Amino acid sequence: MKRTLIVLALSLSTATSAFAANPDVGGAPMFETKNIVENAVNSADHTTLVAAVQAAGLVETLQTPGPFTVFAPVNDAFAALPAGTVETLLKPENKDTLVKILTAHVVAGDISANQIRRNAGADGFYHMQAVSGDALSAQVRGNNIYIYDENGNAGKITISDVNQSNGVIHVVNKVLLPK
Repeated sequence: MKRTLIVLALSLSTATSAFAANPDVGGAPMFETKNIVENAVNSADHTTLVAAVQAAGLVETLQTPGPFTVFAPVNDAFAALPAGTVETLLKPENKDTLVKILTAHVVAGDISANQIRRNAGADGFYHMQAVSGDALSAQVRGNNIYIYDENGNAGKITISDVNQSNGVIHVVNKVLLPK
């Protein structure tokens, strides 16, 4: 009986540790069993991104098996854009532009922060192609990873490796803009 309790306690400890490995985002737990959209809607830091994904009609796409790597800008990143930009992008007549911007934050595949570090060349860069067709580059600087858009603007990954059932999210502090 004692041995059974020890095994059960170890099993519960392991299960808790596995769950704890996925960080909270925007004050909400992120579940590896849920997809990108199901988790993102719970993050208080990603309400603008979620509204943009809905306006762009990308909800169904981001619920497919993927896998996808999403560099997810926080609300403050959208707020840092010039005044009126987000409101303008959310208008139906600007849907194509919004889709282009949002898909510039998505890379096909499940790319962890450790993979970025391992694949960075001698210059510290790892180059990727976004679903939009635009180039993204990740630069490793010490313990930090920065994602560069085609315009040379960089967003720092503030929370990495938020695993999803259909990929991974890396939270970034800037909106990446295609040319």
